Amino acid sequence: MIDPANRHSAGVAVCLALRNEASRCGIDLGDTPAWPAAEFREEVDAYSGEVGLLGIWRDGARYGEVRFLADGRVFAEYQVMAPLPGKPGLFVESVSVWGHPGALKGDPVIVEWDPT
Repeated sequence: MIDPANRHSAGVAVCLALRNEASRCGIDLGDTPAWPAAEFREEVDAYSGEVGLLGIWRDGARYGEVRFLADGRVFAEYQVMAPLPGKPGLFVESVSVWGHPGALKGDPVIVEWDPT
């Protein structure tokens, strides 16, 4: 599991990466998700059996989760729930980031949407 001394810097990196993924879509999330606004609990990985850490954001309009895996990797997903600017009929459901905190990769989840 991630060393508590490194959790803060890793969490800040995850939040920034999630905001950057939304920004790449033209969506400004402001200062959310914020660190350390998540609530935490230990979680056993169903595949490896190792103990990791699950953080959950519930900050009003959005929901998100961050998982710190025992091997140091991170997976996080955060709701965006907004139309994709300049792309009628497309909606950004969420953004995800994964990897090691110093080298996170990410993607938006984009779905078709008919507002009528």
